Amino acid sequence: MNRKMMKVLAGATALALAAGPALAAPTRGISDGVVKIGVLTDMSGVYSAIGGKGTLVAVEMAVADFGGKVLGKPIQVISADHQNKADIASTKAREWFDTGKVDMVTGLLNSACALAVQKIGAEKRRITMNTGAGSTDLTNKDCTPYGIHYVYDNYALANVAGSEIVRHGGKNWFFITADYAFGHSLEQNTSRFVKKLGGKVVGSVRHPLTTADFSSYLMQAQGSGAKIIGLANAGGDFTNAVKQAKEFGITQKGQQVAGMLVFDSDVKSLGLNTAQGMLYASGFYWDRDKASRDWSKRFKAKYGAMPTMDQAGAYSATMNYLKAVKAAGTDDPDAVMAKLRSMNISDFFAVHGKIRADGRMVHDMYLMEVKKPSESRGEWDIAKIIRTVPGDQAFMPLSESSCSQVRK
Repeated sequence: MNRKMMKVLAGATALALAAGPALAAPTRGISDGVVKIGVLTDMSGVYSAIGGKGTLVAVEMAVADFGGKVLGKPIQVISADHQNKADIASTKAREWFDTGKVDMVTGLLNSACALAVQKIGAEKRRITMNTGAGSTDLTNKDCTPYGIHYVYDNYALANVAGSEIVRHGGKNWFFITADYAFGHSLEQNTSRFVKKLGGKVVGSVRHPLTTADFSSYLMQAQGSGAKIIGLANAGGDFTNAVKQAKEFGITQKGQQVAGMLVFDSDVKSLGLNTAQGMLYASGFYWDRDKASRDWSKRFKAKYGAMPTMDQAGAYSATMNYLKAVKAAGTDDPDAVMAKLRSMNISDFFAVHGKIRADGRMVHDMYLMEVKKPSESRGEWDIAKIIRTVPGDQAFMPLSESSCSQVRK
């Protein structure tokens, strides 16, 4: 080999080393001999009925339905309770990625936890498929090449439900808001649509996560004179606030309580007598069509309740992740993400869903109305879809995105 050729090869080697893993070819096959999926969610706290063990059941169902193996290697599911604390979520995610060899994490109910884990996933080149958190930061300033926001977000909730309430005369709003990333984002997004349609936000107050007594917050809302008391919270906080508003006679005096994030489990907890007529946005309803009914009845047989959109979304996310691994011929995250972005996601959960460059899975959203007791035909016949909003109309357009992955 002559000296000139040696210099060329040395230069090429140096360039490849400098480029690092960005130019490395994906590893074919399954790393570590197993595909490992982690379910990280609220197993015991205020959001446990929304996600919790039901999310784990849904993911395990997806793995079983896939056949328990992919590319000839076993699929393993592990789970943990993040207790709605970002530091616990971060510690568990690092442990899973560094020593547990976890390939994908889903659930991630609670926006502060989801944002923390998505950041670590990007550092470790691991895919996160968030099904439970709402903050739009996940697909905007904190987006990553490996983060997917699968079920709903606060922009879509505010757009679909908040806008509808304003159009029906709910012009003046006062917010009772959960004091962390999710609540702040939901109040901000809803306020945007209220003002856009000519409404007004007359005030707001923030409460800690897992609040038992909402009396002082409700009295401030009542004193504001606002027509709409917007609850920018979820789960047990939401149901406690609604129940106490009724106990204090607030709703009987003409003010309307509006839930900006409502799950079927919340409606079931409140009962139709309390929740009837409430409008809310959802990414899934168990009784939408035959496919959703069939899957939901299977889920109920295992879990004892119909699925929330978080739980149904976790099944769909897991199933489509495994399909992408199989199609890619590897669990390499870059190859799998490329397949996921190319897929048409159509199943019992979503119809013609698509994962965009910012990580947002765009699919239809639904404007729901809680049924009157006289309309209900059974225990879980609790709501009806009154409008289907196509994904490209429900979610934030890419033209408004601040995600670094989006080319404009």
